[in-house]
Amino acid sequence: MDKYLTLSETAELLGKNKETLRRWDRDGKLSAVREPISNYRVYRKSEVLELFSDFVQVDTKEPISNAVEPNYEYKVLELFAGAGGLAIGMEKAGLKCVALNEIDKFACQTLRKNRPHWNILEGDIKNFNFSKYKGKADVVTGGFPCQAFSYAGKKLGLADTRGTFFYEFARVVKEVNPPICIGENVRGLLSHDNGKTLQGMISVLDEIGYGVVPIQVLKAINYKVPQKRERLILVGIGKDVTAKFEYPKPYKKIYNLKDALKKGELFDCNVPKSNGAKYPQSKKEVLDLVPPKGYWRDLPLEIQKEFMGGSFHLGGGKTGIARRIGWDEPCLTLTCSPAQKQTERCHPDETRPFTVREYARIQTFPDEWEFAGSLAQQYKQIGNAVPVNLAREVGYSIVKFLNDYYNLSNPK
Repeated sequence: MDKYLTLSETAELLGKNKETLRRWDRDGKLSAVREPISNYRVYRKSEVLELFSDFVQVDTKEPISNAVEPNYEYKVLELFAGAGGLAIGMEKAGLKCVALNEIDKFACQTLRKNRPHWNILEGDIKNFNFSKYKGKADVVTGGFPCQAFSYAGKKLGLADTRGTFFYEFARVVKEVNPPICIGENVRGLLSHDNGKTLQGMISVLDEIGYGVVPIQVLKAINYKVPQKRERLILVGIGKDVTAKFEYPKPYKKIYNLKDALKKGELFDCNVPKSNGAKYPQSKKEVLDLVPPKGYWRDLPLEIQKEFMGGSFHLGGGKTGIARRIGWDEPCLTLTCSPAQKQTERCHPDETRPFTVREYARIQTFPDEWEFAGSLAQQYKQIGNAVPVNLAREVGYSIVKFLNDYYNLSNPK
């Protein structure tokens, strides 16, 4: 029975009453199975924890850690580096950045300000040849923006993706020829153009000599990030490589907004004061009426209609609109603009968007990491970043893979 939960146990775990669970069973939202002798409802524990992992905490003593020490000095070449979320995570995992390419001048200023010794290649990736890094980088990483391809023939080749960011990513991998490459993207890539875009990427990597590990979408909340954010990870392994790549194991403990902004396990002090965006007075008056963990449906009906306009009568929950985050929940996914409609992420106690430093904390950037440019540019850099703690855990998986790869290549 350790694989199953009774009706009572499930109700207690989720904080719901038994009748709600029976209704969910009838509606197919959370299906029970029948215990063969008594015919009582029981629930698969793995299914309950998967569906409700955002707020269910079970046995918070962590039995595992993904941390692993590198056996050698491993070097990473990063493309589409942004403000450095992925790069800091790789650094924390023990990898050394040999070069980073980024086109946005403010993001490049951020990288130089914080890591003067890093080799920042500022400019359009199309204008750089990376062949000189062949044999000098153990991994190529990059969060390339997703674009559709035009299909030519039955099997998409590298030439068919020309003009896209993925083409540049694949071109660099081909030039550098590392044992492993890691691309990251939004979850939507899974269904982009009915899955054809992703299949095209796999086909291109195959053409240049890389087999793709089964795709996974990693939930940031499972990797010590107090935010409901998901990233698709695309891992290519050289076809002549026998070492296996394993995704980082998820942690059981889920961290909340309080863990991000207050002194605790994630940070050793409260969030530093900083500048932040403000709501227009009209929006502030509306959000003043929303309780913590509430959203537009918690407003009086007439204000709902006025605030939502034509969207009021459309389907869908639209739970991100007029949303005030609670201290005891992970933050919703941060966007590049903290105050625009449909992506409100209101502070629990004060009616305002999160400040720049609060944004950075939710993305698990260190407090000493400074961002360059205007307020809008800083929010954009943070909102676009890979959460640092998630990147660190992926970095550990890369280190483990490279340890195995070089041990197999150089047996004692």
